Amino acid sequence: MAHKGNKSFLPSKDCVVCGKPFTWRKKWERCWDEVKYCSDRCRKQNGNS
Repeated sequence: MAHKGNKSFLPSKDCVVCGKPFTWRKKWERCWDEVKYCSDRCRKQNGNS
């Protein structure tokens, strides 16, 4: 079982749309290098601009 606790060591990025910092998530484990948006809302907003 993995240790759950201090999340301050997770990598983070800034969203290209809103500039908000966001941290690594397990679901982005395989594609972290391609992740650019903090949320679906920002991803959809960028397509409309």
